Amino acid sequence: MSEGSFSRVGVVGLGTMGAGIAEVLARGGLAVVGVEINQDALERGRGHLEKSTGRAVKRGRLTEDGQREILDRIRLTTDFGDLAECDLVVEAVPERLDLKHRVFAELDKVVRDDAILATNTSSLSVTAIAAATSRPAKVVGVHFFNPAPVMKLVEVIGTVLTEDGAVDRVAALVKGLGKTPVVIGDRAGFVANRLLFGYLNDAARMLETKHASRDDIDTAMTAGGGLPMGPFTLMDLIGLDTCLEVLEAIYAETRDRRHAPAPVLRELVTAGLLGRKTGRGFYAHDAAAAEETAQDGPPPSVAIVGDEALSRAFAAAASAVGAPTAKIENADLIVASGEEADVASIEGRAKKGAVVLSDGGLTGGGALAAHKPEKDRPLVEIGLTPVTTSASADRAAELVAALGLTPVRCRARRGYIVDALRFPYINDAVTMLDAGYADADAIDAAMTLGCGYPAGPIAEIDRLGIGRALDQLEYDPDEANSAVADRLREQWDLGLTFR
Repeated sequence: MSEGSFSRVGVVGLGTMGAGIAEVLARGGLAVVGVEINQDALERGRGHLEKSTGRAVKRGRLTEDGQREILDRIRLTTDFGDLAECDLVVEAVPERLDLKHRVFAELDKVVRDDAILATNTSSLSVTAIAAATSRPAKVVGVHFFNPAPVMKLVEVIGTVLTEDGAVDRVAALVKGLGKTPVVIGDRAGFVANRLLFGYLNDAARMLETKHASRDDIDTAMTAGGGLPMGPFTLMDLIGLDTCLEVLEAIYAETRDRRHAPAPVLRELVTAGLLGRKTGRGFYAHDAAAAEETAQDGPPPSVAIVGDEALSRAFAAAASAVGAPTAKIENADLIVASGEEADVASIEGRAKKGAVVLSDGGLTGGGALAAHKPEKDRPLVEIGLTPVTTSASADRAAELVAALGLTPVRCRARRGYIVDALRFPYINDAVTMLDAGYADADAIDAAMTLGCGYPAGPIAEIDRLGIGRALDQLEYDPDEANSAVADRLREQWDLGLTFR
């Protein structure tokens, strides 16, 4: 074996993830030895491989000859002894430390002394796994994302015990397979899951405290946050039991309340409602999809007060759908922003049944408030105070939708939905950067390539502004909130950006 290369690689565990890793390695031209606990599990693994490559053939991404070549490179066995000549062995069994310990103890008996042992854990300590071997210096973490043949990101993790060069060799292999490796330190959840699951857990708490509904939270984060799916749709896809396991692993290390699993998540898991795989989680997946109700009738008349971004956005939306403008006294919908938004006076002049939206939030006596829509994402967050009636909320949402905008409702509290979820996540990323176990490029790559975010959190902080982040995180220079990343304060005080 040459110093920087691997020619034969073993994969232990051929579930969906392990089979995917074996396929990726074989696609890269490597000889692969796939090991399972018994013949039944081995046949299931064979089925995963044939189904995945067969799907690629049907989609025209692989020829039948190419499929056969890939499958022929993978030798399937139930004998750990067949791993003896492997240069690298990747363990891909379920996320249980005791099970991984048993696998590594077996690998110790049969694998060459100079071989590298890798664990495909998504949240467990690589150091704790390495402790089960007589060769901890040869152990690295190599976290592929599901589905492995499709996802580009691979987190490569070294420990304080890993020998020089081992991580670099594995990262080079990953890059040669057409993936993007990010090299990071050994922390529970690594980069992607540590950041992602803090956000998902916050969303679960937001639902639990009735800050907003499940559907409104999901809609806000796709329409306003630009994410490919909302947090509850994503948790159901991942599996709520997996979500709970990852959060528990991270919380066990950090004792940070952001990773203490929300009670609603634990209750759903206890009830066996695990998401898509059981047909029900936060959503009922066996139910027919609800049809969107079309907006009938003419658009509402609109009065615009002030010249702030919120008012301008609504004026543009009203113009786009041909909504007539009107005086305050005659308008169906009144949008007021800035210093001219004397909500109490406006409400006194408005006709009966009119809805007043203001960016004043809890000030100025406004019963409703709206966030300005993000550019190219026509989301309006309607903030409800304790005196807002459900009829008023429904009417506000109806009028906003009639302007071609996307309404969501929540309590009129700092950050509404989008900012309340994304800024703590961004703060976590800055804290991670400041700790030094991942750089800005690795953090942003983890979230874009591993989680499908349109931009990474470090890039986002520059786009959104550090001042806006500090305001959302309740930063007070004279009474610093310990939860706010020190690096955020420092960059703000020095007038610096992150990029």
